[in-house]
Amino acid sequence: MKQFNLKYLLFFVALLALSFSFYSCKDDAAGQNTGAIKINKVFLENQKSSIPDREVTFVRLGQTIRLEGENFVGVNKVLINGYSLSFNPVMVSNTSMIVQVSTKVPMIDVPEDVKNKIRLEKGSQYCVFDFDVRSSLPSIDNISNTMPLPGEWITVEGSGLMEVRRVVFPGNVEVTTDIESDIDGKFFRVKVPEGLDENGGNIFIECANGGAYSPAYFNCKTGLILDFDGHGEQAAWTSNAIYADDLLSDVIGVGNVSQGKYCPMIPDRYAPISSGISRATEVWTSGKEDWRAQFVPNLISESASLDKVALQFEIYVPEDWNDSGFLGFNLANNFSSGNQWTGEFYNYIPWLVGSTKAPFKTLGWTTVTIPLNSFYKFSTGYTFDDILKFRESATNKNFGVFFNNNDFTLQNITKQTGDDKVAFPSSATSVKVYVDNFRLVSLDTPSYSDFPDE
Repeated sequence: MKQFNLKYLLFFVALLALSFSFYSCKDDAAGQNTGAIKINKVFLENQKSSIPDREVTFVRLGQTIRLEGENFVGVNKVLINGYSLSFNPVMVSNTSMIVQVSTKVPMIDVPEDVKNKIRLEKGSQYCVFDFDVRSSLPSIDNISNTMPLPGEWITVEGSGLMEVRRVVFPGNVEVTTDIESDIDGKFFRVKVPEGLDENGGNIFIECANGGAYSPAYFNCKTGLILDFDGHGEQAAWTSNAIYADDLLSDVIGVGNVSQGKYCPMIPDRYAPISSGISRATEVWTSGKEDWRAQFVPNLISESASLDKVALQFEIYVPEDWNDSGFLGFNLANNFSSGNQWTGEFYNYIPWLVGSTKAPFKTLGWTTVTIPLNSFYKFSTGYTFDDILKFRESATNKNFGVFFNNNDFTLQNITKQTGDDKVAFPSSATSVKVYVDNFRLVSLDTPSYSDFPDE
């Protein structure tokens, strides 16, 4: 059982007491509360904070604030930067009210007479309170390559990433130059420095809108399962296997290039792959790997929810991958043809976006991140320990990747009735798909606070 946190108890007790005051004030003041409205102070409401009711001098879009003042009962409109906010009248007393600051509050081209102002209205009465309004904190949603070589550029995607001025990589390696920011804050590019911690972790950024962390998956070399260069052991025993002799080592890719040996999912000797073929090619680990010893407790907690643990690898597809073939992943070797849409499997189909086919290719080597709850058997309610126990109980503990080129329907993916009418027939293919650096990583992401005491 999780340890109960006293600050949560105090926070909810305060809210409960406040809710009683809401009702009593409404009853006492009904029809007679005609005094001037006044805002005296503003508090940030955050039950996850060490100070859940903190007096502040600014608010960010998306946050919840509590106004403290006088004669709030009867207020029927709250505006910030001229934008009208909805609020719950139940959360209003004569001296306090709770307001959720919408992410739709305008921040650009706001008239000066309403900019950085909170306005309360009650009939013909109103009050205006000068107050700093800031954009939402930035966020990081994706990193183009999470295991790049030093000196390579990576692209970090997200929101609010305006004017990035500092990037801190694992190992506390700080960069303040070679950073290029998108004017709309949707991404930035940065050159990767030398000397990163091979245990990996988060990257941290500071920009005009504040700070943000990435998930803890950058440069996680200690999480490698198989990289064809000494981390992990490759095995092969079937007629359609990819053997060590099939691996390549010529430097390929633009921007982010190959690193040592890598695996072509369709070696030349197998091309082309005929249509309707499941398990056309496959690459396996030896099964000697011990995931519990490798990952617990330093990299991944046994109790981690599977949406917080992911399989990562790099992929390079130099030409359009159109509408046939996909990669299948197996957590342990008990594969039988026909069941790759259930059980301990996941299928990666990058040319399918929703229900629409879209050609897929990459300029250089790009990281793919697959949360472990994407594997069909483990989609809901499982922890990393369940994955470990599953592998430990398996007769064959090999981790495997296949190139499948069989037909499927949308229902195979969505499991929704009626989607079987949307078919994706296969065709012969010789598509060039290269993969490398299979690893497990943590997706834990620290929250950033504007306040140093957090």
